[in-house]
Amino acid sequence: MHLKALFEFLSGLEQNNNRPWFAWNKPAYDVLREEFEHLVADVTARVQKFDRALGPVDPKKAMFRIYRDTRFSKDRTPYKTHFSAAIRDRSKRGLEPGYYFHIDHKGMLLVGGGIYRPEPEILKRVRQYIATNPQTLTRMLRNLRLRKTYDGFIDEDALVRPPKGFSVDTPHIDAIKLRHFFAMLEVNVKRRPPKDLAGDLADDFRDLLPLMEWLRAAASTERSS
Repeated sequence: MHLKALFEFLSGLEQNNNRPWFAWNKPAYDVLREEFEHLVADVTARVQKFDRALGPVDPKKAMFRIYRDTRFSKDRTPYKTHFSAAIRDRSKRGLEPGYYFHIDHKGMLLVGGGIYRPEPEILKRVRQYIATNPQTLTRMLRNLRLRKTYDGFIDEDALVRPPKGFSVDTPHIDAIKLRHFFAMLEVNVKRRPPKDLAGDLADDFRDLLPLMEWLRAAASTERSS
């Protein structure tokens, strides 16, 4: 992936977020998107070597569209200013955790994984799993590889009070209050261009494996709610 060309395109898009500019620069976008697809395919192949439970991934379908959904947003700009992808088995329809990364116009690479905005049933299963198997969460959070790279779960939109059915003294109540079970990190790849971006991404995702395996057990569709 030619990162310099990607940053130039996304910076130009950020300054000219309109359809005429995008149409004029569409040939450059098409080249960059094809390069990004190759990057996603490379990363996916590396991840599947250590995460055998990942399942099939179509790199083309793993990539998100650059077109924004403006129907319910005050921000009417038509395009995203980042390239992004979610590496997961789409046949599971959101019942499985996934790996995610994006690169934005400022050169920031966001890498993460887990379950973001889970359906109510999945959220309920994970919370109940924590309450009945607190030792599994304790063990996962103490994993040295995970702790070396990630700083626990993001606390975006976390509840102030325990959800219905849980008390304040329930083990790991702070985790039970979460709405997402997702860990992430940010790296400035514009300041420090990587020699092997696909390799770096795969390494970061490998450190997420304890979280992914824990979430698969917690959100299993075979587990009674």
